Amino acid sequence: MSQIAFPKPDPKILARRDEIVAGLAAILPPDGVIADLAGRRAFETDALTAYRRVPLAVALPRSVEEVAATMKFCRDVGVNVVPRGAGTSLSGGAIPQEDAVVIGLSKMSRILEINLADRYARVEAGVTNLAISEAVAPEGFFYAPDPSSQLACTIGGNVGTNSGGAHCLKYGVTVNNLLGVRLVTLDGEVLDLGGPELEAAGLDWVGLVCGSEGQLGIVVEATVKLLRAAEGARPVLFGFDSADDASRCVAAIIGAGILPVAMEYMDRPAIAICENFAHAGYPLDVEAMLIVEVEGGEAEIAAELARIAAIAKAHNVRVTRESMSAMESAQIWKGRKSAFGATGRVADYICMDGTVPTGRLPEALRRVGKICAAYGLRVANVFHAGDGNMHPLILYDINDPAQQEKAEQAGMDVLRMSVELGGCLTGEHGVGIEKRDLMGDQFSAQELAQQMRVRAAFDPQWRLNPAKVFPLDGRAA
Repeated sequence: MSQIAFPKPDPKILARRDEIVAGLAAILPPDGVIADLAGRRAFETDALTAYRRVPLAVALPRSVEEVAATMKFCRDVGVNVVPRGAGTSLSGGAIPQEDAVVIGLSKMSRILEINLADRYARVEAGVTNLAISEAVAPEGFFYAPDPSSQLACTIGGNVGTNSGGAHCLKYGVTVNNLLGVRLVTLDGEVLDLGGPELEAAGLDWVGLVCGSEGQLGIVVEATVKLLRAAEGARPVLFGFDSADDASRCVAAIIGAGILPVAMEYMDRPAIAICENFAHAGYPLDVEAMLIVEVEGGEAEIAAELARIAAIAKAHNVRVTRESMSAMESAQIWKGRKSAFGATGRVADYICMDGTVPTGRLPEALRRVGKICAAYGLRVANVFHAGDGNMHPLILYDINDPAQQEKAEQAGMDVLRMSVELGGCLTGEHGVGIEKRDLMGDQFSAQELAQQMRVRAAFDPQWRLNPAKVFPLDGRAA
């Protein structure tokens, strides 16, 4: 039996579906409303594919004005709204309800402004993460956050969950690279928060919106930082005969004051899965592997790698392989970036997103293995080691309800463990529905109540992305 509950749809709203669809059609162009069952079914889930709900209707606006009109209409008729980007959410953040209208931002995919002098870009919410870097790469700039789904995921969704990626160790996650947002409230009001300046005056509204998972409004535009690309970068593979040695090596590198641009971890099952897919030359006879990348000039890279190699040697590294070309570096990263997709070829899985202090990584990895073994499940570990953002991939058969239940229970135990070890429930995937019922494990009743009061100030009727983030019985007055 599933561990995640959904509220029952409002029969009064369901009975008015034709009226609501007609109202949306009066606001949006003919290709801006999807009402047929087959079309709506394409929006029934996101990357948490174990859960599906066919929405009441789907709206696909092309402009800020159309988003504002759609939001105001939904408020007036009393229908719930679920914002959606590319649907790559791994926590169920974009899964709709049967009595909700999905507002998708895929048609709003323009890069509106690039200002290299002041180092920012202004983009619509439907622009893919990678498209920003590709647009400015010829001028020697890039956009730093790089989630594994960056080829498909969009900036609006990145803002919603405060996405990170392999290079967040040095450059930070979305909130550290976000200057401003244009937000449409449920009332149809358009708010410009922050802007191209590095430090906006007043309260940090941008920080509040980033990570709010579409519960305060719909982000329709974002102003993001552009950074000058480094002179060069080079990844190195380190293979270890034990997970303890690898994870202690991570803590030692960070403890030495070294800040690589990225530091990624894979265990033996993850190595085999990714190598079989990408043929990146990963060592198959080690228990754990680190990908450590540093950047800068040649002398700087050589000096930094020498220090890191010495620390790895002190932690019993057995395999060391430094990239010798741009093609080899790309192949190494292809294996890591393909981890989630490659694992999907092997089995169904739930990808967890707990974060622990780097000094607790050895204990955390041991406990993840014991938790999954206790449920009779396999696990492949691949994660951002430098900031302790763990992504255990718990493997199961989605066609076996008993296995799905065990996988979800194991995942909840892993997240509780993350909090217990001094970490938190999420590093970059958001809470969504997946971690909603664990919020009380990290936050006190008073803390949750305060968070919900802030949410209710923007959306008193709780129409925006309902049944996400906060426990179903916890709505603030």
